[in-house]
Amino acid sequence: MPFELVVAWAGRHRPGPWEELASDYRQRVARFVPVRDLPVRARGAADSPERQRLEAEALRAATPAGAWTVALDRRGKAIGSLALAERMRRWRESWPHGVVFWLGSDLGLDAGLRAEARERLSLGPLTLAHQLARLVLYEQLYRALSITAGIGYHRATPDDGS
Repeated sequence: MPFELVVAWAGRHRPGPWEELASDYRQRVARFVPVRDLPVRARGAADSPERQRLEAEALRAATPAGAWTVALDRRGKAIGSLALAERMRRWRESWPHGVVFWLGSDLGLDAGLRAEARERLSLGPLTLAHQLARLVLYEQLYRALSITAGIGYHRATPDDGS
């Protein structure tokens, strides 16, 4: 199986501007590497702890065997675009099973799932709507891959820390 990126996310799929933009960046990412978008739902769970637990189970089930797992969480490590580009390069060279990014719903990710992830990354200290977090992730994946490929999307200089 070739290397691929998977964005597995919990929440409701809502067509609209967020989805259109996320789809645009997902297609850009696909120019460099196969990418899959995997929405999951925890049906029938009304209370928050139970729904969060069921979402975690669904995210685990959606994760391909052997994939490198990255939990996106505001408490995770914040890195710049250049550091993400370097991670992407290393993953592609040394981890043939692909990478899965886990995004939580409005409840966030289950603590157990966060602990299971090989890495915990943050898109920043602010709490973001999960649709917006997914869009930002796809844009940053595209930016990282364009940096690695040497195309001109990323305009910052290497010494600016971005």
